[in-house]
Amino acid sequence: MFKMFYPDAWVDSTYEIDFEKLYSEGIRGLVFDIDNTLVPHGAPSDERSVALFERLRDIGFDTCLISNNHEPRVKPFAEDVKSKYVFDSHKPSTVNYIKAAEMMHVDLAQTVFIGDQLFTDVFGAKRAGMRNILVKPIHPKEDKQIVFKRKLERIVLYFYKRRLKK
Repeated sequence: MFKMFYPDAWVDSTYEIDFEKLYSEGIRGLVFDIDNTLVPHGAPSDERSVALFERLRDIGFDTCLISNNHEPRVKPFAEDVKSKYVFDSHKPSTVNYIKAAEMMHVDLAQTVFIGDQLFTDVFGAKRAGMRNILVKPIHPKEDKQIVFKRKLERIVLYFYKRRLKK
């Protein structure tokens, strides 16, 4: 019933992902959400996020940020980490997941989406045919509509964890 929301992988943090392994598996494009995936909600880029994107370029990845936020939030962050970006993306609509892959000149099969929300990030990536990794939110402080979604996510993740144990 909830399988359409199940992530392909679930990790504690974006910063713990084995990106070298992804590259060895043929992944060439990485698409990221920003808020609570790379930095706390609303925070600017920081040394850790800038260093991560530098490392990703050194490995050989191209990157793109996809955010439902407006350009004044997304553009400065993208400029700081030197990444392509799509703002006001209307996730989970698949259009901008596909656009991100096109911007990076990679196939969907060579792309992984990394985000912190099931109903926008993971669901949209799955619908677009893009591999995905769910990360735990960096910080608990979030907008009211996200707090409500988190309660529903807990239900889905309960069944996801049960399925993994089988």
